[in-house]
Amino acid sequence: MWDQGADAGQLDSMDAVDATMEKLRAQCLARGPSGIQSLARFFRRLDRDGSRSLDAVELQRGLAELGLVLELAEAEAMCRRWDLDGSGTLDLQEFLRALRPPMSQAREAIIAAAFAKLDRSGDSVVTVDDLRGVYSGRSHPKVCSGEWTEEEVLQRFLDNFDARDKDGQVTLEEFQDYYSGLSASVDTDEEFVAMVTSAWQL
Repeated sequence: MWDQGADAGQLDSMDAVDATMEKLRAQCLARGPSGIQSLARFFRRLDRDGSRSLDAVELQRGLAELGLVLELAEAEAMCRRWDLDGSGTLDLQEFLRALRPPMSQAREAIIAAAFAKLDRSGDSVVTVDDLRGVYSGRSHPKVCSGEWTEEEVLQRFLDNFDARDKDGQVTLEEFQDYYSGLSASVDTDEEFVAMVTSAWQL
C-alpha cells in the first residue's frame, strides 16, 4: 500500500522547491536579460574544484554575495532536488538548466538554428574560427579607429556568450543561457523568432 502521508510530504517539499526556484528566477531576471548568464558565470567561479557541484552552504553563500537571498533550509532543499548522484551536493548543470525561464519549442528551435549556423565546423562548440565569415568586425568603430583588431572584435563578441569558464568556446547551453534572459523580456514567440532571425540572418 502507498504511504499517502509520505507522498503528501514529498509533494509539499517539491512545491516548496518550485516556489524557491521561482523566487530565485525572478530575482535573476530583475537584473536584466543577462541575469541568468551572470549567475551561471558566478557559479563556475565558485566551483573551484571543478566538481560541477555545490553544497547547501556554498550555494547560500554564493547567492548572498550576489544579493540573492535564500534561507539555509531552502538551499538544502534545492541541493536535495538536484543531487543526481546522491553525493549531498547540487548538480550545477541541471540546476542552471532548471533555473532558465521556460521557453517554447519555437524559441528553442530558433536558438538551436542560430547556434548551428555559427558552429561552422560542426563540433558542437563555437570558436573565433567559426565566427569568421559569419560575423564581420571590419566595420566596428574600434576597428576603424585602429584601437582594436578584427580578431579582438570577434573575441569580445564571443565573450558575450562564453559565460561559464571563458575558454574561448561557446556551447549550445551557454548560447541558451544568453538567450533565456532575453527571451523572458520578449512577450510573443513571433517577436522573439523575428529578433533572432534578423540578428543571425537565418
